[in-house]
Amino acid sequence: MAFPPRPPRGAFNPRFKKEQQQEHRTNHMIKVPEVRLIGENIEPGVYSLQDAMRIAKDQELDLVEISPGANPPVCRIIDYNKFLYEEKKKKKEMKAKAKTSEVKEIRFTPNTDDHDFEFKVKHAEKFLKDGDKVKAHVQFKGRAIMFKERGELLLLKFADSLKDVGALEGLPKMEGKRMLVMFAPKAQSKKKDQGLGKLIKEDKPAPEAAPEAKPE
Repeated sequence: MAFPPRPPRGAFNPRFKKEQQQEHRTNHMIKVPEVRLIGENIEPGVYSLQDAMRIAKDQELDLVEISPGANPPVCRIIDYNKFLYEEKKKKKEMKAKAKTSEVKEIRFTPNTDDHDFEFKVKHAEKFLKDGDKVKAHVQFKGRAIMFKERGELLLLKFADSLKDVGALEGLPKMEGKRMLVMFAPKAQSKKKDQGLGKLIKEDKPAPEAAPEAKPE
């Protein structure tokens, strides 16, 4: 097998740079007389570096130094590229779980039409599914403050539309010239269902009890 020519001294060597960036020493980068092997399909123990390299080559895998400070250094025979991929995937998953929840804002007016309402519902659903909180508010301008009840009904209708993905954290409340509510992602919320249907529909009277049968 012919090896590629060595680059001249001082020339850029991408392979050397890649090796410098590796977290672990692998294969020919390991420079010790013997290593302690662990892993699957091998007999754990101390091997000469030459024997360890041969075993890795026979299995078409890499010899990876995982504990360089041990005496002798501990190595594992694995597919190093697959190992790096799985480590990267784990870190990405951990980062996603540790994501700080953001607060996304949805704004209405007392006269928001049905088309705009449905559009905002879809946006809120996406935010909640992504793990973010949603703050929805109705902005009252000028004489529109007279229609506070309309704004409250709008927000309760919005809450009912999000009941499968979001948990309402409280009833609508006024802050200055706007009425607002806050939603948390339902998967993360520990609160029980707050019965939004009961807030929107009128309470129905309880059915009268059936008269008791009198003995003959």
